[in-house]
Amino acid sequence: MPTTRLEGDQMCMRIYIGEKDKYHGKPLYKAILDYLKESDIAGATVYRAMAGYGPNSYFRTVNLLSLSVDLPVVVEVVDDPIKIEKVLLGLDEMIPAGMITLQNVHVLTYKNR
Repeated sequence: MPTTRLEGDQMCMRIYIGEKDKYHGKPLYKAILDYLKESDIAGATVYRAMAGYGPNSYFRTVNLLSLSVDLPVVVEVVDDPIKIEKVLLGLDEMIPAGMITLQNVHVLTYKNR
């Protein structure tokens, strides 16, 4: 497998969705990871938040008394801006509700073991 070189000016994309969101019956965050991998994105990380709220102001948090948990989830990607731009249309079709942000970043190092 070739090593991806990822240094210098790149782009960070963050995708904010809900833990219970689905895409074709599969957890949305997993479907997004599969799509990003198929699209040759260098890597992605999924973060499960402890609390948060979105445009409807519905507060979601870890609650020991609640059997139903729908915590915020963030998928974070850093890659070449051109590659990020190419996946945006597909992501827009997959994500019914949420937010995507883009930020310019400077990668100092990206190493494979």
